[in-house]
Amino acid sequence: MNKNGFFIAVTTILILCSAVLPAQAALPKNFDISENYYTVYGGPDLNATLIGDNEYSRGDTVTLNIEMMNKGTISGFKSENEATFGDYVDLMLQQSEMQYEAQVTTAVGILATLKSDDPNIKVKSGSQQAGTLKQGKQSASPTKFAIEINKNTPAGTYPLTLELSYQYQNNVQVGGDEFDSITGLVTNKEVGIWYENKTQTQTIEIEVKKEPYFEATNVTGDLYPGESGMLYVVYKNTGEEPAKDATVRVSAADPFSTTDDQAYLGTLNPGKSAVAAFEMDVDDTATAKPYSLNSEIMYEDADGHDQISDTVKINTEVLPAKQTLPGYELGTGIAMALGACFIMLRKKKQD
Repeated sequence: MNKNGFFIAVTTILILCSAVLPAQAALPKNFDISENYYTVYGGPDLNATLIGDNEYSRGDTVTLNIEMMNKGTISGFKSENEATFGDYVDLMLQQSEMQYEAQVTTAVGILATLKSDDPNIKVKSGSQQAGTLKQGKQSASPTKFAIEINKNTPAGTYPLTLELSYQYQNNVQVGGDEFDSITGLVTNKEVGIWYENKTQTQTIEIEVKKEPYFEATNVTGDLYPGESGMLYVVYKNTGEEPAKDATVRVSAADPFSTTDDQAYLGTLNPGKSAVAAFEMDVDDTATAKPYSLNSEIMYEDADGHDQISDTVKINTEVLPAKQTLPGYELGTGIAMALGACFIMLRKKKQD
């Protein structure tokens, strides 16, 4: 058999073994091409490492870069069939099988899947192809997974489960006809390679760091169309770290406007609250309904660094315009006119 024929024979056997036969099944009888000289013990051992910092803030959406290395080893082997001394075919096939058996530590077609059991951490990426890794090699590029951290996630350590599924070489058999002394090769050489499936799991830990976190816990204020009014907002630090010298800034949007957009809150320790007061002008065409304003808090963290919080929503409303009694304006005008006439008549009598 020529080299092309040999390649086709090996490829056909590989496809049949991996696609038709179930994982962990016993070797089929028709797999017995000729000789099985060795049984080799060992296999791949994939080790995954998160590259870079594993500490993130609540509310973040980040990409995890995971690098893999194959630390697989051959732990031993057993001779199943001794080659006959002086039989060149046997000797050549025995040597050939050992070369193939050495590939038992290669992880073929790695499929990586990242899972989270905590509802606060959501894995946004599906399973990722990670290629093939030989013994002692590491991935050419990291496998990437996007995760989303809920904005209300408590600080702490969160384990993620990384599943690595792949195929590995379970057994090899070789066969051939005669030794060709001219080419130094065995004629009609055949190789059967049996693959099985394997899944490894590993824990990847991420940290949600301790930091201040702010909520608007109470909002009050009487805001009417065409009028100015005070808006009072209670801000609470629901995080784990203090916020020093905190100042809140509100972003006024239609139908609101203000020249009083900042308020000093002072130092907010975890669990503590402070009230911010803003004078708001309401447009006279404003519709009476609920509105939402954005605010953010500038503060100094525990390490002395200036920080700006995520957006804190202020939910308020414009109340219906104040109603006046029917004829109130007319009555007021008449009263004012009568008063003026009375003053003029009295002055005339005095003259």
